[in-house]
Amino acid sequence: MLNISGSSSGRAFCDGVSRRDFLKIGGLAMGGLSLPQILQAEALSKVGRSAKSVIMIYMAGAPPHQDLFDLKMDAPLEYRGPYKPISTNVPGIQISEHMPFSAKIMDKLVPIRSMWGSVTGDHDSHVCYTGRSSKGVLTPPGGWPSIGSVMTKILPHENKEVPPFVGLAPKAGHPPYGSPGHPGFLGPAYSAFRPNGDGVTDLTLNGISSDRLSDRRALLSAFDNMRRDADRSGLMQGLDVFNQQAFDVLTSSRLLEALDLSKESSATRERYGKGDTRNYGDGAPRNNEHFLVARRLVEAGARCVTMNYGRWDFHDRNHSELLTHLPLFDQGLTALVEDLHQRGLDKEVAVVAWGEFGRTPQINKEGGRDHWPRVGCAVLAGGGFKTGQVIGATDRLGGEPTERPVHFGEVFATLYHWLGIDLHTTLPDLSGRPQYLVDGWMPMKELI
Repeated sequence: MLNISGSSSGRAFCDGVSRRDFLKIGGLAMGGLSLPQILQAEALSKVGRSAKSVIMIYMAGAPPHQDLFDLKMDAPLEYRGPYKPISTNVPGIQISEHMPFSAKIMDKLVPIRSMWGSVTGDHDSHVCYTGRSSKGVLTPPGGWPSIGSVMTKILPHENKEVPPFVGLAPKAGHPPYGSPGHPGFLGPAYSAFRPNGDGVTDLTLNGISSDRLSDRRALLSAFDNMRRDADRSGLMQGLDVFNQQAFDVLTSSRLLEALDLSKESSATRERYGKGDTRNYGDGAPRNNEHFLVARRLVEAGARCVTMNYGRWDFHDRNHSELLTHLPLFDQGLTALVEDLHQRGLDKEVAVVAWGEFGRTPQINKEGGRDHWPRVGCAVLAGGGFKTGQVIGATDRLGGEPTERPVHFGEVFATLYHWLGIDLHTTLPDLSGRPQYLVDGWMPMKELI
């Protein structure tokens, strides 16, 4: 059995459980999530061709919108905080003084100041990756699938050497912060491939020749012959194809090269910065190299790349804690956006960064901001979208949307439409009942 595995350490957000990621190659029906399963899943694709990709960045724990894109200088000090706004390269748009890189490329960004859609106000990456709450009476058996899982199910993926859906989120102390996959009712075959940490080295054969690997494949095939003789459905013969694709990934250098940042120039790596590879508390790392890896993965052929960044749950010392995150995030995000433009990928790759909700308008007695599901923020880029604009607005205190409230589902409808997926498409849940990709939301006319 060949394993691609990774591990991470973390402390705790609000609660915590840790378990090791693994992706098994081979071992049919031996349990676990296998690469052949993932490749089999994407082979079921059935709609038109598209080379477009999505990079989705979950800002774990939810950033304070009033301190990023929606500063309230007319509010009392206990609401507005100490940060000052700065002008951007788009007249009339101002953002936080601690986002100077974003200010310089605002013409390539779309801040949304009126995000809503979190039902309970609980921490959970689910709403950011699926567009829906993880809780509710309308949740289908198996749960809702993430955008990467949906893309893997529906869109074609001809490059067999790179998985269509890659998640760069390591395990976190608080489980809902660390999961990028959310395959939901589509099943584990549509989960993200997770090349985390030391597990990257397991993508090399390390002394096992291709010939020897072929011998092991032959042994696996011989073992399966015992069942194949009794099988009349053609399933076993079909599995041979997907196992071949799994071996293609392992014996090809394409995926490993995409993960190898040494192939980038020092100037490019310096522009992105390194950040910090350690989990911040029970959240995610502030790993700026993940932005660069995401760009390299979509260039190599991945259709969806997700990443988790930091721990923005600042219930105390909000503004000093924010300075441990915001400057690094500003550097990494804008390096990615500029890089996509310079490489001519700005119309083929869409970038979304957001948290699960906003933060309370009034700063609490500990100097922090608490959970606030009524309104939050997001930032979009690429996709050939109409950038250089702000969508939505909030009241004087930043507590309620006053112009153009934007639901998470609208952003998902926009992305699916842009990807060429019919919004009337349905997928069967575990009970066989058809489920729409979005709950009646339409693409955002401001973007497309």
